[in-house]
Amino acid sequence: MNERIVSYIRSLEKPEKGIIEEIEREALDAYVPIIRKETQSFLKVLLMIKKPVRVLEIGTAIGFSAILMCEYLPEKAQITTIENYEKRIPVARENFRRAGREGQITLIEGDALEVMKTLGGPYDLIFLDAAKGQYIRYLPEVLRLLDREGVLLADNVLKGGEVIESRFAVERRNRTIHSRMREFLYELKHHEELQTSILPLGDGVALSVRCQRNDRETG
Repeated sequence: MNERIVSYIRSLEKPEKGIIEEIEREALDAYVPIIRKETQSFLKVLLMIKKPVRVLEIGTAIGFSAILMCEYLPEKAQITTIENYEKRIPVARENFRRAGREGQITLIEGDALEVMKTLGGPYDLIFLDAAKGQYIRYLPEVLRLLDREGVLLADNVLKGGEVIESRFAVERRNRTIHSRMREFLYELKHHEELQTSILPLGDGVALSVRCQRNDRETG
């Protein structure tokens, strides 16, 4: 979106609790990627509409988004979050402690795909914010774990606008991620059990709702 519009939208945001604002500043100062302000706002509204009780987050980083989600989930809700980058895991655990959310958030260490294979669903909401080139590989396990009428939110799907470019217009080192993301988005839009909207919000989000084929045929 136009940067002036983005700046204006961000200027309207209300501050979060002190600890959440503090962790966000620490992440930005350390160049740790976290969800953008406008995406945060979208996620908060989505959580309040859906009211999920079981949430799976793929990609913890330093725990910012999991802590933020806790503020907008029902009290009994639980988040399972997966992280593979060893240096960020202790930081995330400490942030969960600082925010008083250790009892609500379970962090599992390891490769996301391998960890997902060990999990039992269903999850009401899955938030996908990990290695972008792996989204298409995660999708079969995501669908296995996602409840009927469950919601999948995938972040950073437009890759700074690169996703609309020809493969040959993208730097060679980014071509694999580019082609995999395009494959992922195509699959979301054409999968018979998903209804998906791709939004130019932040760096792009894809919002999908799980539906059975007969739901679509009779709707």
